[in-house]
Amino acid sequence: MSASELAALLLFATAMTFSPGPNTTLSTALAANLGLRRAMRFCLAVPTGWSVLTLACGLGLGALVLEVPVLRWGIKAVGVGYLGWLAFRLLRQTTLATADGRSLQVTFLQGVGLQFVNIKAWMLALTVTAGWVVNAGGAPAPNPGERLAVVVPVMVFFAFSSNFTYALAGSMLRGWLAQGRRLAWFNRGLACVLALTGAWMLTV
Repeated sequence: MSASELAALLLFATAMTFSPGPNTTLSTALAANLGLRRAMRFCLAVPTGWSVLTLACGLGLGALVLEVPVLRWGIKAVGVGYLGWLAFRLLRQTTLATADGRSLQVTFLQGVGLQFVNIKAWMLALTVTAGWVVNAGGAPAPNPGERLAVVVPVMVFFAFSSNFTYALAGSMLRGWLAQGRRLAWFNRGLACVLALTGAWMLTV
């Protein structure tokens, strides 16, 4: 992979991973309600899921999903349903004293699985695979395996960095959110973001 291609990949990964989405919203919510340590499991699950998804797309799963509309709609339906469930759970947390780790719990495996029903993660994996793995400068790449070995660590780094940054921001707000009903309104805002993300997923 040339230096210009790598630079373009880094710019693309920065823009895509640090922009708000289901993962960053959840990282913020988990850390704000339960603390940074409790959010780390999800922050580690996201890059794990992304790496598996990117590898799967590089091996042909992405092409299959694009060619079979039923699979695309199945992914969307499960993803929207899961985001709606998480938004509902988030609405129930009104104060830090009553924040229930069980109701907000997202296990490591759930975090990994969420990437496979996250349309933003699919768009990212498909774009990276098409632009930097199977193609090189507009022509078929002669070494897709080697290029995939470069792309996956880059995506893992950015997936963790972005979610950890959002989680850190959420944890830093805990003192401020502990006062009055600030956490309730904060969670309502994040729940709305998740709901709007679900609505957007249905349009792409």
